[in-house]
Amino acid sequence: MSRPLFHGVIPPVSTILNENEQLDRQGMARLIDFAIEGGVNGLFFLGSAGEFAHMSRELRYEVAEFCTRHVAGRVPVLIGAAHPGTAETLAFARHARSVGADGVVVVNPYYNPITEEALYLHYKTIAENAGLPVVMYNYPGLTGQPIPVSLIKRLAVDCPNIVGLKDTVDSLNHIRETLAAVKPLRPDFAVFSGYDEYLFGTLILGGDGAIPASANFAPQLTCGIYRAFREKDFATAIELQQRLSFLPPLYSLDTPIYNVIKYAISQVGIDVPVYSLKPALPLSNDKQKIVREILRQAGVLN
Repeated sequence: MSRPLFHGVIPPVSTILNENEQLDRQGMARLIDFAIEGGVNGLFFLGSAGEFAHMSRELRYEVAEFCTRHVAGRVPVLIGAAHPGTAETLAFARHARSVGADGVVVVNPYYNPITEEALYLHYKTIAENAGLPVVMYNYPGLTGQPIPVSLIKRLAVDCPNIVGLKDTVDSLNHIRETLAAVKPLRPDFAVFSGYDEYLFGTLILGGDGAIPASANFAPQLTCGIYRAFREKDFATAIELQQRLSFLPPLYSLDTPIYNVIKYAISQVGIDVPVYSLKPALPLSNDKQKIVREILRQAGVLN
């Protein structure tokens, strides 16, 4: 059986910015080093938690280039190539290739709903022309349109360069249905949970890992679950899963969640500023207290 190209815990890395909304390279480097030292199996830059949706093209290019260079091959690098248009998506994917990334993550086009055939052609065009492996990204809560399992199966069969799926759906059903439909035909096709708390369930069902925001500040939990599962140390996996279960309330604490994640990062001992791109607002003092309490409950507060 072929092993997926990407697997394990691959956090969607926060983009560390200064008060002038510029990339804070020192803080970014510290966060990257912390995640790698924490045992992640890859890093995903310019995902939803990385604030790509509020960035200029120039800032996206700068983040992709700096982060890929700083990782320096220590773990695989995935770059988000998200845009509502196919041509711009392809341009971001080609830029990721030019800076040395290992793959791209492509969320389905957002704002305008599109037909299933148009969605198929969008992904097929990216897969055939990006020059990098493609991970599909299903996030209907933000795009407004899910990627049907039947379409995931069709693309997996028709496009060998589409190598996986990040499934950010608040249920294991879509993950289970995807695994049943695709794995018999493409055992090398990786299926990741987008929600932290579904990592253990995804692994039990035969999936390949998670792309969890909490690995920005608590990689010991999700990386520990993945490692324990592979070693068949289920007692440890369950104990870590129970600790991980304290964290999901963080994601409904503020909208968008950029400042929540960055404040959590700052509270576990990593020296980073917590600025985000407008219109995101600073985290209030009351919400900061809630973040600290949740981190304390999970046993990760510095």
